[in-house]
Amino acid sequence: MVFLKSPDNKTLVLHLNPSTTTLQALSLHIHRNYLIPVAQQCLYLSPRLLSTPQNDAVLLSHLGVSPNATLTLHVQLLGGMQAPVPPRKLEFLSTKPPPNYVAGLGRGATGFTTRSDIGPARAAPDLPDRSAVAIGAAGPPGVGRGRGKGPGEEDDNEEENEEKGYDENQKFDEFEGNDAGLFASAEYDDEDKEADAVWEAIDQRMDSRRKDRREARLKEEIEKYRASNPKITEQFADLKRKLYTLSTEDWDRIPDIGDYSLRNKKKRFESFVPVPDTLLEKARQEKEHVSALDPKSRAVGGTETPWSQTPVTDLTAVGEGRGTVLSLKLDRLSDSVSGLTVVDPKGYLTDLKSMKITSDAEVSDINKARLLLKSVTQTNPKHPHGWIAAARLEEVAGKLPAAQQLIKKGCEECPKSEDVWLEACRLATHVDAKAVIARGVKAIPNSVKLWMQAAKLEQDDSNKSKVLRKGLEHIPDSVRLWKAVVELANEEDARLLLQRAVECCPLHVELWLALARLETYENAKKVLNKAREKLPKEPAIWITAAKLEEANGNTAMVGKIIERGIRALQREGLEIDRELWMKEGEAAERAGSVATCQAIIENTIEVGVEEEDRKRTWVADAEECKKRGSIETARAIYARALSVFVTKKSIWLKAAQLEKSHGTKESLDALLRKAVTYIPHAEVLWLMGAKEKWLAGDVPAARAILQEAYAAIPNSEEIWLAAFKLEFENHEPERARMLLAKARERGGTERVWMKSAIVERELGNTAEERRLLDEGLKLFPSFFKLWLMLGQLEERLGNLDQAREKYELGLKHCPNCIPLWLSLANLEEKVNGLSKARAILTMARKKNPRNPELWLAAVRAESRHGNKKESDILMAKALQECPTSGILWAASLEMVPRPQQKTKSRDAYKTCVDDPHVLAAVGKIFWHDRKVDKARSWLNRAVTLAPDIGDFWALYYKFELQHGSEETQKDVLNRCVAAEPKHGEKWQAISKAVENSHQPTEVILKKVVVAIGKEEHAAENGKN
Repeated sequence: MVFLKSPDNKTLVLHLNPSTTTLQALSLHIHRNYLIPVAQQCLYLSPRLLSTPQNDAVLLSHLGVSPNATLTLHVQLLGGMQAPVPPRKLEFLSTKPPPNYVAGLGRGATGFTTRSDIGPARAAPDLPDRSAVAIGAAGPPGVGRGRGKGPGEEDDNEEENEEKGYDENQKFDEFEGNDAGLFASAEYDDEDKEADAVWEAIDQRMDSRRKDRREARLKEEIEKYRASNPKITEQFADLKRKLYTLSTEDWDRIPDIGDYSLRNKKKRFESFVPVPDTLLEKARQEKEHVSALDPKSRAVGGTETPWSQTPVTDLTAVGEGRGTVLSLKLDRLSDSVSGLTVVDPKGYLTDLKSMKITSDAEVSDINKARLLLKSVTQTNPKHPHGWIAAARLEEVAGKLPAAQQLIKKGCEECPKSEDVWLEACRLATHVDAKAVIARGVKAIPNSVKLWMQAAKLEQDDSNKSKVLRKGLEHIPDSVRLWKAVVELANEEDARLLLQRAVECCPLHVELWLALARLETYENAKKVLNKAREKLPKEPAIWITAAKLEEANGNTAMVGKIIERGIRALQREGLEIDRELWMKEGEAAERAGSVATCQAIIENTIEVGVEEEDRKRTWVADAEECKKRGSIETARAIYARALSVFVTKKSIWLKAAQLEKSHGTKESLDALLRKAVTYIPHAEVLWLMGAKEKWLAGDVPAARAILQEAYAAIPNSEEIWLAAFKLEFENHEPERARMLLAKARERGGTERVWMKSAIVERELGNTAEERRLLDEGLKLFPSFFKLWLMLGQLEERLGNLDQAREKYELGLKHCPNCIPLWLSLANLEEKVNGLSKARAILTMARKKNPRNPELWLAAVRAESRHGNKKESDILMAKALQECPTSGILWAASLEMVPRPQQKTKSRDAYKTCVDDPHVLAAVGKIFWHDRKVDKARSWLNRAVTLAPDIGDFWALYYKFELQHGSEETQKDVLNRCVAAEPKHGEKWQAISKAVENSHQPTEVILKKVVVAIGKEEHAAENGKN
C-alpha cells in the first residue's frame, strides 16, 4: 500500500506493492484511475524527484519507496491564470439600521459618556446622519474619532473580515451560533407552537420506546461495573459471616489496629545546618584520654568528682545502648500479641536454602535474621517452624553445633511436631540420627514420616523391614508402610504380608490387586471376589479379573466378565465414563491383554454417543488411538464400527489403511476380502487388494482379484486400466495391448485411447501410435493430452512444421490448455527465435489471465537470451498480477542479487505462507549460506506439505548427500519411495521419458538429482 498526496491536498490510497511495482506501472495506474496524463505527472519522494526516464523500469522499493510511504504528485500547468474572484460582502451592511437601534444593546453592553460625547463649550457644526456614513456615503472631512468610520475604514474592515472568514459584528447566539440572526425577526405564531408541540410529542414517544431498553442496558452496565469493582464490604462479606465460628481466645489474639493514615501524621521538615565548631571541639575533648588528675580533684585527694565537672561520655557504651534499643524494637515488631508472630518462618526457610555468605553485608544480614528469629522462638516457643528456621540459619552461617543445639531445644519445646524431629535427624550425624529418630517415634508413635525416616537410616533390608513392621504395630492402617514393607519382602513373605494388609486396609484396591497377582489362579479368583464385596464400585477389580482369565487362556470368559462388571457397576450407581474406559483399554493393550482391550471397547464404545454421531465419533477415536500407538484399540474400534456400518466404504478404507501400516499381509488380505463381500461394487477396495498382491510379488493372485472385480463390475474403466497397468509393468505388452483393444471396443473413454498410444510409443510403433491418436481425437477433440502427444510425436520425428500445426489445432479446441501454449512457445523459440515465442506467450496470457506458469515461461525465455532487464520487468508485472503465486516468488528469489535475497524471502514468505515452492527456495538460500540445520528444516517442510512434487524430494536428497549422514540419506530416500511423487517440472521430464518408463522411484530420484546438479553447474558457468 502506497499513499499519494494530490495537487488539491487530498491523500489517495494506492493498493500497490513497492517490491513488485515499477515507476512506470505506478504512473499508468494514476492515469487509469485519476485521468492525469503520464507526461504531466511529477512524482516526488520527500525533496527527491522520481519521475525521470531512467527510473521507469525500476521497482519502487529500489527507489527508496517502502510500504505505507507517501509520495507527492505535482501536475505541470500549461499556461493561463484563474479569473479573480470578487470579495464577498455581507448584504446587511448596506441596509439602513432600524429605528432606535443602539449597537451592543442586544448583547448587554451599556453605554457611557465621555468628554468627546459632551463636546466643546461652543456649538459644534451640524454632523451628517450616521446612517449615511454606514451606507457608505462620503462624510465630511471633519468627522472625529469615536463618531463613526472614516472613508477608508469600512473597506479595510471588510477585507479583514474576509481574511478571518467571519464578521466580528455579526450577532452570535450561544446555542445556535452565528445562524441565530436568520429568523430573529420572524414572529412566533400558533403554527410554530403547534409544530414544536408535535416534535416534542414525537421525542417523548421515541424516548418511551427506548426507555425499557435503555434502563435494562443501564442496569446491566451498573451490575457489570459492581461485579468488576466490588466494595470492600462486599469483598469481605463471606469472611464476616464466618466470624461467628471464632472462639473467645481467637478474638483475644486479634491484634489492635493502629492508625497509619497520612492525615493524622504531621509532616516533619528536616533541615541540615553546618556543625558548629564548639560542638566539634567538645566531641574532641570527650574522646581524649586524660592521664593526670584535675587540680580540683587533687585538692580533694582524687576521691571525689567535683560537682561542676561533667562525666566523660563513652561512645562504645552509646553503641551498645543503640543495639539494646534495636533488639527491643525487633521484639516489639515480631510479636505484637503474645503467641502471634508477625514473621513467616516457612517463607524464611525457603529463602535460607538459596543463601550463601560472600560479603560483610550478608554477615550483617545474618545477624539481623538471627535477632529476629531469636525473638520468634522466645515469644512463641511452641511454634515449630521458628525453631527450624533458626537452625537452618545457623547451618547456612556455618555453625552446625549451634544449629543442633537450637533444633534440640525445639524438640524439647515442640515434641509433637514431626517436622522438628525430621529436621533434627537431618542435622544430626549418622550415629546420632538413629537416637534422635528413636526419641521422635517414641514421642509421636503414629507418625508415618518418622517411621519411614527411621527405615531409611538403616542400611540392611532386614533391619528396614523390622523398623517398618514395628511401625505397623502402631499404625496398622497405613498403606504407605504396608507398601514399603512388601517391597522389601520376598514373594512368599509378600503374599503373607498382603493378606494381613487387606485385612487392615480393606478399602485400598492396590493391595487387593497386588495380592491377586501373587496368588495362584484359583486363589486369585477368590481374592478378587472378596475385593468385589469390599469395593463394589471399583472397576479395576473387574478389569483385573478379565486379565486373569486371559492370562490363563480363558479368552471366552473375558467378554462376559467385562459385560457383567459394567452391569454391576451401573447397579451400584456408578456412571460409566467412556473416555476413562477407553484409557483402561489402552492400558490393557500395553500390558499385553489384547482380548481384555477388545472386550472393553466392545462394551463401552457406544456409551454416551448419539446414534447419528456414532460413525464420526468412532472414526475420530480410532484415529486418535492410532496416533498414540494403541493399534489394537484402534483395530477394536474399527471392528465394532464395521459390525454396525457394514456398507460404509470409508470405514473399510480406514481399517485397510490401518492394517496396511501396522498389520500383516494376511490380515490386510482377509479384511479386503471381507470388505468386497459386503460392498462388491467398490472399485477402490478391489484395486487395493490387487495392488497389495502385486507389490508382494504375487502377480497371478493380482490377476485373479482383477478378474473377480471385472465379474462384479463389468463396465468399470478403472478395472480395465488397472489390469492394463499390471500387465504393462510386468513386461507383458501384448497382453496389455489386448486388454486396451477390448476396452476400446467396449466404448472406452479418452484415457483408454491415451494409454493405447503410450503402449505403442513404448513399442516403437510410430504409425500405430499416430493412428490411435488421430482416431482418439476424432472421438475426443477436447482432450488436450492427445493433442499434446501428437505434437510431441511430430517433434520426435523432426516434423517441426507439422508439430506447430498440431499444437495450433489443439489450441483451437483447447484454448485454456497451458501445456499446449508452453509446448508451442518452446517450439517457436527453437525454430524462429525469441520474438515469435514472446508473441505466443503474450497471446496466451491475454487468453488466460492471472496464470503464473505463463508468466514464468516468459520470464525464463527472456533470461535464456540474456535480457535481464526485460525479465525483471516481466517478473514485477507477474507478481503484480499473481501476488500469491509460490512458483513466481521462488523464481524471483533466484533472480535477485544475493544481498537482497533475505529481504525478498521475507516478503515472499509473508505473502505465500506455507507455500512449498517458497519453502524450498528459502531452504536453498540457507543451503548456499551454509546454514545446514535451517536448510534441512525448510526443505523437510516443503516435502511434507507437497509430497507429490518430485523436484522437492530431489533437492532434499541432494542436500542430504552433501551435508547429511547415511541414515538421513536413507530416510529421505525411503520417504520419497513411499510418497511415490508424480509431479514436478524436472521430475516429469525425466520420469515420462521413454527410456525411463519402467524405472522405479529410487532410480528416477537419483537421475533428477544429477539433472539439478548439471543445471546449477551450467548456471554458475553462465555467470562467470
